[in-house]
Amino acid sequence: MPDRSDADLAAAVADGDHGALEAAYAGHGAAVFGFARRILRSAHLAEEVAQEVFVRFWRDPGRYDPQRAPLRAFLLRDAHGRAVDLLRAETARRAREARDQSLASEETPGPEQEVWQAVRSAKVKAALEGLPAAERDAIVLAYYAGLSYQEVARRLGEPEGTVKSRIRRGLERLRAPLLQEGAT
Repeated sequence: MPDRSDADLAAAVADGDHGALEAAYAGHGAAVFGFARRILRSAHLAEEVAQEVFVRFWRDPGRYDPQRAPLRAFLLRDAHGRAVDLLRAETARRAREARDQSLASEETPGPEQEVWQAVRSAKVKAALEGLPAAERDAIVLAYYAGLSYQEVARRLGEPEGTVKSRIRRGLERLRAPLLQEGAT
């Protein structure tokens, strides 16, 4: 088959001529593949892009205007767009997987972490039992019940400053035995 002009190839593809598509691929397929491979750094992904570019040209040859650019430039521009889209999608997928992996590792402690948390919790509870009742009650309400200093003060019927002092003193008293036992 003699060389056809870009306009003739596009017109023949528009008429459903498989031979014209084959000629376009033979003339420009390697350039499209190589261009996509340089962008994507993956032969497999570059093959996908090249295939998609020629399938799109087959399905909608009217997108190509021979008056605006040579066929190779049109195909390379399409390959660039497809490759960049694929690269963005791949980057987003990897970021999503990394984020999901990070969240999964944070949310679900392993057996060692669960054991350590249980041991630490038992040590904290034992140390809490050794505190005076006023300090222990204030700490339990603030840290275990999640109440604010003001709410703890209201619940205990004490001034807020007194509650803050009791919590601070109680935490200082807890610190020493917990550090000794390695519960931190």
